[in-house]
Amino acid sequence: MTGEPQTYFLQQALNNAWANATFYGALRDLPPGAFTAERPGFFPSLSRTLNHIYEVDLYYIDALLEGGLGRSVYDREDIEDPAMLGAAQAKSDMALASFCKGLTPETLAETRVTVRKHGNPAERVDRLLLHLFQHQVHHRGQAHVQLQDAGIAPPQLDDFFLDDGRVPSAVPYWS
Repeated sequence: MTGEPQTYFLQQALNNAWANATFYGALRDLPPGAFTAERPGFFPSLSRTLNHIYEVDLYYIDALLEGGLGRSVYDREDIEDPAMLGAAQAKSDMALASFCKGLTPETLAETRVTVRKHGNPAERVDRLLLHLFQHQVHHRGQAHVQLQDAGIAPPQLDDFFLDDGRVPSAVPYWS
């Protein structure tokens, strides 16, 4: 990894995509009904937690790309099939990685409008990205506990950046 700031954001986006793909892979072992069953956490189920991650990604990626959808991204039905939600999340993750791949120092300092209930504040691109990655980690951690509550051993999700211990599934994202 070089010292260029845009490289940092691309690596974060790729780590995010890998962690999501790894987590969704663990969902294949869920018994029927377990995805939507009530679980401890900020959101009441794995389904609701992962749908929240996905829709917030849609919101911020739309803002970053200046797509104009704003809060309308929240006007959707939850996806209650984990494979379908995983596919939608993967598509979103690749859109984010593609955006990060094209970043320049100038783009990172630009602002984007975020449509809020209380107005439309402009936020710096670099800070929006930092927030989005933090949001993912925060709620993926909650889903991790919910997966364990469902009786599935949660996957290791922090072995991406270090050479020592990097899991083989991270290598294609890292390269």
